[in-house]
Amino acid sequence: MIRDIFSRAAVCLLSALAVLILAAGGARAAEPIKIGSFLAVTGGASFLGDPEKKTLEMYVARVNANGGVIGRQIELVLYDSGTDAKKAASFVKRLINDDKVDIILGGTTTGETMAVVPLVEKAGIPFISFAGAGVIVQPVKKWVFKTPHTDGLAVQKIYEDIQAQGLSKVALFAGSGGFDKSCRANAHTLAGKYKIEIVADETHGKGDTDMTPQLTKIKNTGGVEAFLYCGFGADSVVAAKNYRQLGLTLPHYQSHGSASKRFVTGSGGAAEGIRLPAAALLVAGQLPDSHPQKTLALQFEADYRAKFNEPISTFGGHAYDGLMIAIGAIERAGSTDPEAVRAEIEKTANYIGVDGIYTMSPEDHLGLDTNSFVMVEIRNGDWQLLK
Repeated sequence: MIRDIFSRAAVCLLSALAVLILAAGGARAAEPIKIGSFLAVTGGASFLGDPEKKTLEMYVARVNANGGVIGRQIELVLYDSGTDAKKAASFVKRLINDDKVDIILGGTTTGETMAVVPLVEKAGIPFISFAGAGVIVQPVKKWVFKTPHTDGLAVQKIYEDIQAQGLSKVALFAGSGGFDKSCRANAHTLAGKYKIEIVADETHGKGDTDMTPQLTKIKNTGGVEAFLYCGFGADSVVAAKNYRQLGLTLPHYQSHGSASKRFVTGSGGAAEGIRLPAAALLVAGQLPDSHPQKTLALQFEADYRAKFNEPISTFGGHAYDGLMIAIGAIERAGSTDPEAVRAEIEKTANYIGVDGIYTMSPEDHLGLDTNSFVMVEIRNGDWQLLK
């Protein structure tokens, strides 16, 4: 009798333990996927970082409402770097060591991104940057990827347009940030390939509010046929305004770093006539119906406008593509194991995003080419697709 009582008690105890073990396993399986992010929501690059933040928050909420990823919800851990590379590095250390994130998306600017590359490489955390310079992925770094077109691709697209107009003598003006320097270097490196001669080459300091001395030198340089500015953010606005104030009328080119309506409105009428390469997203409604990105780009634009009641920018597109590439990799990996996710990001193939159609490889951690760019011109305060 006593033996039976003990036997039944043992069975009950084992059953209870089994339930607890299963419950614990279920709890572990339900742990959220932690996506870390650091963005320049404020500071000089805020018109890039703000739409990136809004895009991530909007689509993470949507993914969670639809059941999450591999049966788990996404937890977005996001910090505002204020366009400060030192803050960016500090936040990434926190994301890795304290928040224990599974993947990092962000890095609005090249300076912020390059400050954290050694940290993610050492920690072995997949990182998808939203910054522009080619140096981020050239040479390839095991754990680092990016979604925006590189400055080198932008320069190529601009030079193609200059060449098509029968022009060859270019005045170059660049800022002092990481993207600006990389863009300027590529402008020099690629000039010979496109039979471009750089006849003037000026630079300015970070945060300069008056660039007329450098632009006056360019104005007084003989033979200049076109003007190329390498920079973004508040600096690009100052450059455009000072350019117009000096009465310069040369064909004016800027990079995809200025592909934001905030640049257009901030520059006022000074932005009129500026040409730049941009993702097709910027002119989605002007694309032919056969364009493979048109449907997605129009849907992204509708979603963003409905949620935030403001114009889209390609910078929000960088964030969308980064998030979707990350989610796709996690789904294919079936887990958040860092190496498995990293390997699947690297295998991304024919992903139709709003920035372009991505095909990555061990040799290419971007996966875009110049065909994913379109040339646009600012006309009447809006974007006009150039045929």
